[in-house]
Amino acid sequence: MGVNVRKAEAKDAPFLAQMILQSSRAGKSDGIFDYIFNDLSDSEILSRIEALTKTDAKNHCHYTNFLIGESNGVDVGTLCSYEPRIATKKAFFDALKEVGCDEEIEERLEFMNECDFGLNNRTLMFDFMVELEGYIDVGALKALMQKSLLTARLKGYRIAQTIVETGSLETMMFYEKLGFKKVKEKSCETYKEIFGRHGLTLLSIEF
Repeated sequence: MGVNVRKAEAKDAPFLAQMILQSSRAGKSDGIFDYIFNDLSDSEILSRIEALTKTDAKNHCHYTNFLIGESNGVDVGTLCSYEPRIATKKAFFDALKEVGCDEEIEERLEFMNECDFGLNNRTLMFDFMVELEGYIDVGALKALMQKSLLTARLKGYRIAQTIVETGSLETMMFYEKLGFKKVKEKSCETYKEIFGRHGLTLLSIEF
């Protein structure tokens, strides 16, 4: 079964929202977007994330950062790649306010600073690498990663990194299978209290 990789477009926002939410939950009942958009239903959360992919603020969830993998005409997977110097924390907060979050959102997410790795702005970041349920192992993620690394090399990048939840074994194993190596772990008591995971792990690949 072949996989075609293409750049995401604004019209892909509903699919991207679905995959972003699935990826952020990573096998848990709640993820970061459940926390951000607390007290909203799944459909309302998806609507907010959909809007987040099309904000004026070029946050890391913006559709322009995504590739989509297709198999037999069906969208089956995504991979986001972004530059931290552009998709900054401020851009994310600005985007959240664009989609209806109040000024207190920065304070509510302050606990994430405990898990901050101080990313190098010259490093490319990967996120939201996920396959549609029912299409696992069709080869979409490998094809998406190969395309992303090729594009990154053409842009002059030689190192790419990703951040996964510590204890998210399936995600960790897949990245390691692709050649990523563990660089650093950060424990965060508040993160554990909210999401049930000890913290975050930084993985890196040179290419």
